[in-house]
Amino acid sequence: MGKGLNGDGPLIHPGCDIRNAQFGPWTEVGPGSVILNSSFGAYSYCTRLCDIANATVGKFVNIAAMVRIGPTDHPMARASQHHFLYRSSDYWPDEADDAAFFAARAARRTTIGHDVWIGHGAIVRPEVTVGDGAVIGAGAVVTKDVAPYSIVAGVPAAPIRARFPRAVAEGLQRLAWWDWDHDRLRAALPDFRSLDAADFLAKYG
Repeated sequence: MGKGLNGDGPLIHPGCDIRNAQFGPWTEVGPGSVILNSSFGAYSYCTRLCDIANATVGKFVNIAAMVRIGPTDHPMARASQHHFLYRSSDYWPDEADDAAFFAARAARRTTIGHDVWIGHGAIVRPEVTVGDGAVIGAGAVVTKDVAPYSIVAGVPAAPIRARFPRAVAEGLQRLAWWDWDHDRLRAALPDFRSLDAADFLAKYG
């Protein structure tokens, strides 16, 4: 991962299935990933074997391997849940697919904020919003909104603790360093590396 990143668009590794997706600069899609009806903000990446559908992914989002975002549902209220109900043309050439069902799926969007870290194998359900700076533990199943700069884990995911005191978290959101241009990020890199969040905010806020 990472070799060949550039400011013109995404680095897409082999074996990906990408449909109706948009990517900002310095983005990356790991091998074997599926990205459907989604967008990645600048600098965001996913590693191998991710499955992301109907999602708006912010900037600087870190998505570990085998994460699933926006998994789609089957029609549980109907007599059958099987594909033949809505992928009907696969079974009967004279029958159309259920366009309304697919449109309803696509409308149920998941929103991931900026600078979020989603751990290995986590699942984020449709219509969930994950706030800026949040951390989702490995293997978590996120069924409810996640507050900015909070850490959640478990099945279903529950809050563990806040990453920072409230004043620091709110200050980082106001600072919105994720909107800085590439040169400004480079100039601040030594401080990103050496200062804790409170000191970084004090210097740049």
